[in-house]
This record gives sequence, structure tokens and C-alpha cells, in this order.
Amino acid sequence: MQALRVRWSALPLLMLPALALADPGVGALFADGTPILDLRYRHEHVEQDNALHDANANTLRTRLGYRTGSWNGWSALVEVDNVTRLGGTYNDTRNGRNSHALVADPAYSEVNQALLRYSTAHGEVTAGRQRLNLDNQRFVGGVGWRQNEQTYDGVALRLTPTESLGLTWAWLGQVNTVFGPEDGPHANAANRANAEGDSHLLNLRYTLAPQLVATAYQYRLDLGDLAVTPTAPPGTLSSTTTGLRLDGALDRFGYALEYARQGDRGGNPWELDSRYRLVELGYRAGAVQFKAGREVLGGAGGPGNRAFQTPLATKHQFQGWADLFGTTPAGGIDDRYAGAVVPLAGGTLQGWYHDFRAERGGASYGTELDLWYARAIPAVKGLDALLKYARYDSGDRALTVDTRKLWLQLQYAY
Repeated sequence: MQALRVRWSALPLLMLPALALADPGVGALFADGTPILDLRYRHEHVEQDNALHDANANTLRTRLGYRTGSWNGWSALVEVDNVTRLGGTYNDTRNGRNSHALVADPAYSEVNQALLRYSTAHGEVTAGRQRLNLDNQRFVGGVGWRQNEQTYDGVALRLTPTESLGLTWAWLGQVNTVFGPEDGPHANAANRANAEGDSHLLNLRYTLAPQLVATAYQYRLDLGDLAVTPTAPPGTLSSTTTGLRLDGALDRFGYALEYARQGDRGGNPWELDSRYRLVELGYRAGAVQFKAGREVLGGAGGPGNRAFQTPLATKHQFQGWADLFGTTPAGGIDDRYAGAVVPLAGGTLQGWYHDFRAERGGASYGTELDLWYARAIPAVKGLDALLKYARYDSGDRALTVDTRKLWLQLQYAY
């Protein structure tokens, strides 16, 4: 596994000298290049009504990198991340602090991206360790909220033969999760640092008009290193998900409709057969945006948790910021939500309410209120501040516990 990681990380660095020997004009890659500097400090506080002690995490993510210019369509990018623990006591999944609440930001240093790209007027191909965010990241994303971003080792092909048609195909040899870069003695089958496999992603997007964009997709995930829960057999997240999304905007209204079906794949020891459904409606009144919707991830019978799962998603964007439903419960989940985004005092205020129920049987899973305020700091170009809060009320049900989370964040990007 280590050898595979080294090969992908070193790929752009090995290829560029070969290009330089082929043509001295390749110097434009460096003459037009730009450095990358991104600093993100975060305080995260977690309280839960159970036996766990409160968590207080102070972390700093430092991202350094270099993006080359372009030469005959070729370019490269190298990016290294470091997360440093500045203080506090919390369970980061790797430090053994199991008596404290979870903040999944382990201290680490790792190559975040290292890629070589070839671009033309109608597409590009990217090889190496890279960021992949497909559509709204409900099925494939970078989990950018966590301090350790999720990236992918593989090859991605993007084609845009016309302005209205876009095709993305990607092969993934390894998923570098937010828990990396190493497992250590406290890892389990549900939070591996890396997952090797032979996964294929296909996404076809066609814009008929601003009022209608159709996206068809199939994601064939071979995740033999991962399990849906710590005690489940490895491979239980290997699946094939096929779906169709329709979205668009008409005057002040926007909408999204989506349906997908998920079955087992490869070496998954469990048979899977579940559904995903989404209905969402938005309305814009000047600079204020309203949105309401219903998202359903189907449950399934049989032993173990065979519900509809989204293992590569940016899950924090969905089903509440308290992150209590990152793994879909065995009975599925029916999330009915509404919220608004409002400009306020030079920044942006968001508020969202979720009503969670079981997809099978309709039992209540509780409710959640989420609030967010973010704005740029005028005195320092590139500096942004964020205050964020999530309050989940379980209704004294056994599935989850009352949870409160508070975040304070400063981020500087050069």
C-alpha cells in the first residue's frame, strides 16, 4: 500500500523532467506557475448527553503547494497538507482518547494532491492524486469541511464536446480518506486511512436549457478495505449506484429531482438493494434564498446494515452539520428540511431545520437546528471568518444522543 501511495505522489515530479528534456520551451510551466498557501485554524467544541467527556479541538491546517503554468496543454500541481494539534482534548480516531467526543481531525502530514494534467479545448485528462467533486458531492466529493481533505489516486477524464454536454469518467485505485494517512492501532474497518480498489465513476450531464439539466450517473465502488460499521465484514461498502438527477431554474424558482438505485458489487458479502430519492424546491427573493426538500435514503431488511450508503460523499453538507447520520441507519433515513440564506452585515447568515425519520416504519430519529455566519475580514485580503452551530435533539430515542457542536474558524488563502 505504501508503495502505491509513493508512486502516485511522485508521478508529476517524475514526468516534468522528461518533458523538459523533450522541449526546452517547457520552462513556461514554471515561469507562469503560482504558489499555493492556505492556512485554516479551527476550534471545534462538542457536547453529547452520554458518558463521553466534551471535546475541545484546536487545530491548524497548513497547505503548501505549487501550480504550474501550461505548456502545450500540459500542467501539474503538487500540494502538501499538515494538520497540527494546538491544544484541547478530543478523540481524533487515532489518538486513543475514546473517553471524549469525536472530532475527526487527526494530526498528520501528507501529500494532498500530486497530479499531471493534459487539457484541450474540449476536455482534459488528469492522472495522479487529485480532488474529485462530482455534481453536488452527494455521492463523490472531497469532504472539504474536515481538516484532512479526501482525495483520490487514479485517472479522471472530462470531456465537453459541446457547451451543453459534459462527460466525466474516473478510475480510482485508492481513496485517501479524512482519517489518514496511517491507520495505527486505533483504526477500525469503518475508518481506514486508505481504501485500495478498482472503482469506476461515470457521470453524464446534459443541459437542455436553464430550466432543465439532466445528469445520469453510475458509480461502481470496489472498497474491499472498508466496512459499513466497525463490526461488519470488510467489503460491505462495495456497491453499484445508478441514478438520474434533474435540476434547473425558472425565474425565481429552482428545483431538483433525483432517483438512484444501489446494489452490491464485487466481493461484497451482503446482497444490497435500496433506493435514493430527492425532491427539492428553492425560491429567491432578491438576495435572500429559501429552500425546502425531502431526501430519502432507503433502508433494507436482513442481518447487518444494508441501507443505502454514500461512502465517498461530502456527507457534512447533508442531513445536518452535527454529522450523526454519516452512516445511514439500517432502517434508512427520511430527512425533511427547510432553510434560508440571508446577507447580513457584510457576510452571509444561514439557518436550517431538519426533521429526521426512519424510511422503514416512519419512526422519528429526532430534529436538528443548524446556524452559520461567515464573512470576509476587510482588513486582510484573503482572510475569512466563520461561526457555526449545530444542535441535534434525539427526542430521548436510543438511536442517537442529544448533541451540540460549535465551530470558530479563520482561514487565509493566498
